[in-house]
Parts: sequence; structure tokens; C-alpha cells
Amino acid sequence: MKWPRLALTYVVVILSLVFFLFPVYWVLSTSLKTEVQAFSMPPVWWFKPTLENYRAVVTGSYLRSFLNSLIVSAGSIAISLLIGTPAAYALSRFDFKRKKDLAFWILSTRMAPAVGVALPMFLFMKFFKLIDTHFSLIILYITFNLSFVIWMMRGFFEEIPKELDESGLVDGCSPFKAFTRIVMPLAAPGLVATAIFCFIFSWNEFFFALVMTRTATKTIPVAIAGYIGIYGIRWGEMSAAALIGALPIIIFASLVQKHLVRGLTLGAVK
Repeated sequence: MKWPRLALTYVVVILSLVFFLFPVYWVLSTSLKTEVQAFSMPPVWWFKPTLENYRAVVTGSYLRSFLNSLIVSAGSIAISLLIGTPAAYALSRFDFKRKKDLAFWILSTRMAPAVGVALPMFLFMKFFKLIDTHFSLIILYITFNLSFVIWMMRGFFEEIPKELDESGLVDGCSPFKAFTRIVMPLAAPGLVATAIFCFIFSWNEFFFALVMTRTATKTIPVAIAGYIGIYGIRWGEMSAAALIGALPIIIFASLVQKHLVRGLTLGAVK
């Protein structure tokens, strides 16, 4: 590679890094500023960092919202994977009537606009007295995550040769044992990738959380929006809350990074 082209590549990479990382730096720096510094114009670039915003966030009701998000996200992901993975396996391995129609119907549930189903779901939850409960959000997130799990895991299962299942059956395995002991270990990277995407959706979901919760089960996105008050926006505390809320996703993705890459590239090269 000639040096002008190499130099141009470095310039593009550096500009891309600045473009994508600058919002992260801005949120981080705002979380470490005082309220006066956060509102200063022109912006203050050099300042003495303070953890006052983090102290205010941690000592408030934010940790309760953090726990609510963990309960709702973990519950919806666990049930979605528990139901969706066998369903995906059945769609990838067995032939039955109207199989394609069933698969498309499952996918169509993902296409439903959130605004269109919000009112019926609210009335449904209100009738069963589930408003402001973890259970209501878990049910809602399952309805959206389930179709995603089925379609994504179906693709991973189709990349695994059927001959492996058949060899297990010949050796005396039942279909359930062939699924759990032969296919699932091979599809584990795909399962991890699917779980991460579902976790990101459940963790960041705002609209239904705003409609279905009040104070007891308020999740992180709703809690962060609560820093916008009638007398102004508490930018410092909002930035601190946003960074604390992003930590679980970063930690989870870092822990399963190896499986995530394998899952996303599974079947990419034959």
C-alpha cells in the first residue's frame, strides 16, 4: 500500500473514531462537571472532576430502577430463550403443513407498531391489575423477543448438519437428548448472540416501560427521562445515570465477547 493511500486510511479511521467516541466523551465529561460547568457556554473543556452527580444518582431512587431493569430483562430473556429455542429447532428440522406461513406469522408479530398495540395492552394489563408490575413488562418484552429468538436461532440451527442429529438417534438418543446434548452445545454461540440482542432491546426499551409503569417498577430509561423537570434538565445527573445504566451491557458483552463473535459469524464461511 502506497503511503498516500495509507495516510488517507489513517485519517479516515481517526476521524471515524472521533465522530463515534465524542458523544461518549461528552456524556462522561458532563457527568463529572458541576451544574454550573455543565450549563456553561462556551463549554468548559478543562475542569476539576467531581463525583457529586454520581453520589446524587446512587443515593436516590435510581438503584431501584436499575434493579427493576435487571429483573425485567433477565426474566423476559430467560423465558423467551426457553420457549423460542425449541420452537426454532422444530421449524428448522421438521416438515409440517403451513410451516412457512407459521414462520411468517411469528415474524409478523415483530412488525406490529408499538403505538398500535399500546392501548389494547394497557387495557389488558389494567383489567388483570398488572399495571406497574414486573410481570406486565416481562410479558410484553417476551412478545417482541420471542419472534426474534425463533428466527435468529432457526438460522443457527439450519447451519448445523442434520446428520449429527440422525447419528445421535441411531446411537440410541431420543429426539430430546439429541437436541440438548448434540445440537445445543454447537448452537451455544448463537444462543449467546441472541441473548445479547434481546438483553439490549429489553434494557433500552422506553415506550412500554413509560406506559405500563408508575413508581414501583420504573426502569432505567424512564428513570433517566425523569431528570427532565419543569425547572430544567439536570444534565450532570442524567449523564451519570446514563453511564451507570450502560455498564451491564458493556460488562455482559465483554464477558461473552468470544461467543458473541463466533455466534455472529456462524455460517458466514462455508
